[in-house]
Amino acid sequence: MLYQLGWATLPGLRGLSCSGFRATPTTSPDHERGVALDFASDTERDEFLKKLEEHFAVRRFTNSADAFDTVKAYAIERAAKG
Repeated sequence: MLYQLGWATLPGLRGLSCSGFRATPTTSPDHERGVALDFASDTERDEFLKKLEEHFAVRRFTNSADAFDTVKAYAIERAAKG
């Protein structure tokens, strides 16, 4: 099933952080403003979201564009690796 990924980018003392990763089922993916990925099962989707949370828990960004581009690139790369 195809899902549109989303997340929150929030300010903090050391810069912006990304968290609250979620996946919403979609039939019309928006690759310009986000990331759409296909998952074979709910378990695969949930494991992927958990990996995103773990990876970005300690990362900080100086601006929202950098945060968005970094999360998007990471998600696409991880999905390609399987």
